[in-house]
Amino acid sequence: MVDAHFHAWQLARDDYGWLTPALTPIYRDVSIQDWQATASPLGFKGGIVVQAAPTERETLFLLQQSDRHPSVLGVIGWVDLLAQDAPNRIRTLARHPKLKGLRPMLQDLADPAWILQAALAPALRAMVACGLVFDALVKAAHLPHILTLAQAHPDLQIVIDHAAKPNIAGGGWQPWADRMAAIATQTNAVCKLSGLLTEAAPGCEASAVRPWADHVLETFGPDRVLWGSDWPVLELNGHYAQWVQLTRQIIQTLSATQQESVMGGNARRIYRL
Repeated sequence: MVDAHFHAWQLARDDYGWLTPALTPIYRDVSIQDWQATASPLGFKGGIVVQAAPTERETLFLLQQSDRHPSVLGVIGWVDLLAQDAPNRIRTLARHPKLKGLRPMLQDLADPAWILQAALAPALRAMVACGLVFDALVKAAHLPHILTLAQAHPDLQIVIDHAAKPNIAGGGWQPWADRMAAIATQTNAVCKLSGLLTEAAPGCEASAVRPWADHVLETFGPDRVLWGSDWPVLELNGHYAQWVQLTRQIIQTLSATQQESVMGGNARRIYRL
């Protein structure tokens, strides 16, 4: 099995603007070893560590961690895609065999259509040329623009992170559901089954997220869904074993082969692990 989405950070590096003491459960250093101690007993021997800061310095930090820990199968980093030399920066970072993708933190940008700027095209073409995946950290408001992006760059493999963070706590079904279905039917994008517990009401039953998880599986299909923990962010409203158990319940009607795809095979294929 492969955890397609977890994090590691050191607070002293001081480039995580969103990570403040207000987020008490996760305001601490988290290491690859910490993730291994949590994930390995549940059957996860490898995973993909994902950037949590919009700096290339953090990308280099994560790549260094991947060199030290064989359990890190891949890294999703960050590059300033608007930089004039962005294509060269991308090519340089992509020389590291464990760099598997890049993730602009779209959810934190004021303009939900930011990704459609013509000035970004050279960087996106460089990603395609280097075989890098585009991880889309988005919400429902961004989905129409991700659809446009996918249609404009059909060779760019797009992964929707955290099922586009539906507002589960507020019962937010539409327009999220239709927009996700449009991406699923009109593009080759795939979706991470991750982050849903964090979007649910605090203290709610884990089963509260099931309609949203079911929709992801029904629209994208079991060959285009990747399981991720989003650990340790997951700990804001749940824990690792809880999310694994709920996922097992959600996918239990799938064939054994399809379950294996969701829990690791798809990640290996999409990220070329």
